[in-house]
Amino acid sequence: MISPLLAVGVAVAVFVGFNIGGSSTGVAFGPAVGSAVLSKTAAASLMAGFALLGGWTVGRNVINTMGGEIVPRSEFTLVASVAVLLFVGLALLVSNLFGVPASTSMTAVGAIAGLGVSTGTLNESVMLDIVVWWILSPVIAFWVCAAVGRYLYARLEARLALGSRVGTPVVLDRDGPVPRPRLAPDATPRHAVGSGLVVVIGCYMAFSAGASNAANAVAPLVGSGALTVSTGVLLAAGAIGAGAFTIARRTLDTVGNDLTDLPILAALVVEVVSASLITFLSALGIPASLAVSATMCIVGLGWGRASRTASARDIAAEAVQPGAPTPAGGRRAREADGRGQTDPPADDLFDPSSTARVVSLWMLTPTLSAVASYLCFELLLLG
Repeated sequence: MISPLLAVGVAVAVFVGFNIGGSSTGVAFGPAVGSAVLSKTAAASLMAGFALLGGWTVGRNVINTMGGEIVPRSEFTLVASVAVLLFVGLALLVSNLFGVPASTSMTAVGAIAGLGVSTGTLNESVMLDIVVWWILSPVIAFWVCAAVGRYLYARLEARLALGSRVGTPVVLDRDGPVPRPRLAPDATPRHAVGSGLVVVIGCYMAFSAGASNAANAVAPLVGSGALTVSTGVLLAAGAIGAGAFTIARRTLDTVGNDLTDLPILAALVVEVVSASLITFLSALGIPASLAVSATMCIVGLGWGRASRTASARDIAAEAVQPGAPTPAGGRRAREADGRGQTDPPADDLFDPSSTARVVSLWMLTPTLSAVASYLCFELLLLG
């Protein structure tokens, strides 16, 4: 028979996974739903399936790190596990109240570190490795996307020609005895390739979300021995899927309607870079934040696009035709993209004040989690 305390722990784990599914589905499949390539139900189905795949494969490494390497498994009593999960749930609440994608991974690690400091069992070398990657991963995300935005974005846009609305490129031909897929009347092969990229990259993002976030929901319970790793992954994936089919529908609306601010191509660049980075860290067993990496990718891409400099061709054109609007002396370029359009003003692409606010809250939430966890375990549970 399940004890009441374990039932509470499972309920909190489901709550955490449910909210992760609600938020991550919009991030992964917002471009696909907003461009009418996928329905919300299809997006939720893909999210549930690929999140399970990510958690079942790569995500086990992160669960083992959070559930037994930061502090020994012996410290994860059922009471301590439930307390850590409550801190993760609190992080989700703070994130929603401030409208900032605070990292549940960082908050969960902070709570576990507070437990380790209180009991004197914190594995400092493992914690140092995690903190180093917390510092490096946003920097890597920023500069990779900054380079793409500055040097490659216009060429990618011209080659892929992804507009703000792609639409379903394949329909079923029901004229014969067996329905057969074919291109829609107004679709082209390039259209089909672009739509396929939107879906494939969304699935990749869902895989990454499952790999990194399954541990946030169940690692303490796995560490306590109340759940096996496999059972924990199934519980987390089920909760993520439930969130994908319910509260994610509103998130998908928000992200889909926001595609004028973040074009489809920009969203795909952000998803590829952030998902690759988080999948790599998850394979190393490092609990890292998909939200933090994705946000820094957005910032880096915007900064890169806003800071493009003149090319040799532009300088030559200015020499031949004086007075042409070509940047000089390191001034920002408003280079035309492949469709003859220009980048928006820099302030629309990169907002330093908003970035500073987001980064400060990223630093604040795990710090508060660690301090509150230490005080909780020191004064209430272990005193």
